[in-house]
Amino acid sequence: MCGMARPRKPLLSRERIVTTALALIDAEGLPALSTRRLASELGVSGPSLYNHFTTKDEILDAVADTVIAKVDVSTFAAGGDWRAGLLDWARSYRAALAAHPHIVPFLAQGPGRRPAGLKMADAAFGGMVDAGWPPGTATRVCAMVRYFVAGSALGSFALGFVDDPSAYDPADYPHLGRAHLLAEHQRRVDEGAFEAGLLALIDGLALHHPGLTPPPG
Repeated sequence: MCGMARPRKPLLSRERIVTTALALIDAEGLPALSTRRLASELGVSGPSLYNHFTTKDEILDAVADTVIAKVDVSTFAAGGDWRAGLLDWARSYRAALAAHPHIVPFLAQGPGRRPAGLKMADAAFGGMVDAGWPPGTATRVCAMVRYFVAGSALGSFALGFVDDPSAYDPADYPHLGRAHLLAEHQRRVDEGAFEAGLLALIDGLALHHPGLTPPPG
């Protein structure tokens, strides 16, 4: 007796849909994603997607949550120092977003009902409150870190300058004589700027921690 023939294409699944959608967004940006285009990339009919997702926004939510699930908030869970928690969270958060910059505008809308996004927010907020920060302040600190990380991952400062030295005439831009070299050192410039800003942010917060002993009068 002959065995049952295997399907020519892999069976459709939520994981396969999300993986393909993320690859499409990475390659061409958010506007490229449509249910029709996604179905074409998967080699299925459009209605097949609706067996797994009701709307395009549900697909985007799943894609966004897949990215956020890569963010490490374990330092908060381990009850470590709040500074270490913020450092590890922000660095991991930026790495996750920088790997998929085209999804950042969608992520900037907030976690909504996405499980991984809510778990990240819960861990960061809880870690700050457990470290002695008032809930209102902890909320603002977490929001501030999110703004800082998203802005850093959204674009490159270094790549904002062209590598043509003639574009920066000293008569017009006397302080940009080396700006054409920035693109060549993109990673060092952008990552260095992120690290400097992050450390400055945390050092500044430390001055306002409720447990800080006030200097003698």
